[in-house]
Parts: sequence; structure tokens; C-alpha cells
Amino acid sequence: MKSVEPEVFLVARPALDHDEVARYLRDVGGESWLERLDRGDLDAELSDPQALAEFAGRLCYRSWEPGLNPNVRRVRTDSTAYLQNILASLHGSVLEHVSFSFVLHNVSRVLTHELVRHRPGVAVSQESMRFVRLRDIPFWFPEWAREDAELMKRAAALLDQMEEFQTWMSEHFGLDEEGVPFRDKKHKTSFMRRFAPEGVATGLVWTANVRTLRHTIEARTAAGAEEEIRLVFHKIGELMRAEAPALFSDYVVDDDGAWVPRWRKV
Repeated sequence: MKSVEPEVFLVARPALDHDEVARYLRDVGGESWLERLDRGDLDAELSDPQALAEFAGRLCYRSWEPGLNPNVRRVRTDSTAYLQNILASLHGSVLEHVSFSFVLHNVSRVLTHELVRHRPGVAVSQESMRFVRLRDIPFWFPEWAREDAELMKRAAALLDQMEEFQTWMSEHFGLDEEGVPFRDKKHKTSFMRRFAPEGVATGLVWTANVRTLRHTIEARTAAGAEEEIRLVFHKIGELMRAEAPALFSDYVVDDDGAWVPRWRKV
């Protein structure tokens, strides 16, 4: 048995293309937005994922500056204030353009079976146990379980027996012998995974847009959510609050560890 801890890695984030943004803004007369955005290093500002949400929102109303849309006489020039108004006005569609990709590492299939219920605005690529043969059974134990000596003794014995059976099957099927076709390895590996527990740790790339992230962080850190997914989405919430504070700073973590947003139904 290999004891593991669920981990989250933020591996991809969006960025604006300066040249193409500038080319568009020249055509509509909104170049001053780039000048306001440039509060130092323009490249750094455009690589800020929040800039994409602001760009999409301003395009909807042509609110780059007063006068471009005769119905708009005043525009917010502060990006944080602008994005907070997007949240407050429930203009959630512009948040769908901003997607982040995470590696969820050492998470169980208990978690992934729940995660796939969140379908809109996501993409999932999960490690295949049809192709990846188990050598050990990585497993996460919550703190309360680790403190129960008799439980841990019995759990370790059961998982060790499962690992031994995986090894026996590999040898019994001769999967490491010279010349075994990959299709045969895949066939037997697919069968062998049936003898792994649902709690076996796996990994996946999970991509979600900000609109989905806001909902999922709230739903999956709620007091009644499953404990492993609560742990993982607490970590995702912390990452997002640091990565895009204007889009996630309205959350308050309550005494039960739930992330509660100021603005819902965005």
C-alpha cells in the first residue's frame, strides 16, 4: 500500500494576443483601453487571465471609452471594479471565455465519479487504467482514519492483498514476457483493474471556465460534500483567489470550510 495525498497543479491559463487585440481596437476606436490596461508591463497585464474577461465584457457594450456607444456616457477605468461589477450584475457569459487547466494528482475514482457530474464548461482527460497497469495501489486516508489504528491495520492488510493479486495476475498472464502484443496487455490490464478499489488514486487534467469554477468551488466545498472533493476544491479555490483575485475575492470561507460567494448565479 502506498499512502498518498491529493494534489492540485495549475498547468495552463489564458492570455490575450497583444497584436490582435490592438488590431481590433484600432478598428473600433478603443485603443485607450490598452493604454489604461498598461499599468507597468503591458505583456504581464495581457497575460493576466482576468484581462480576457474584461475584454469580452467591454466588447459586449463597446465600453472601451465614452462615446463609442452613444448609450454609454461613463466607463469604469479600474479593471478590478469593472470585473466586480460583472459579478454583481450576473453577467456570467463573459466568464466562460476564461478557462484554467489543472492536474488533479493522487485523487480517487470516488472523486472523479463525482467530478464528471459537472459537465458544462469543462474538459477531462483521465489516466486510463485500461492502458496503465497497477503495480501498487496508491490510496488516500483522511486524518480521522489515520488516527484509527485498528482501521489502518485492517485497511493496509486488505490493500496489500489486492496489490499482491495484481502482481500475481501480471505474472500469471505473462504480461512482461518478450513478444506479448500490446493488444493482449491492454486486454488483460483492463480485466485486472476490476480488482482495484474505487479509492485507488489516479490522475487527470481538468479544464474549467471561470463560470463553472465559481459554481463548482461553492458546491464541492459545502459542508455536505464528500470529504476528498472538499479538500481538492479548497485547494483549487486558494489557487484561483491568488490567480484571479478580482473574479474570486468575493468568497468567504465559513467555519465549516465552505467557500461561500457574495454573488451567486453568475
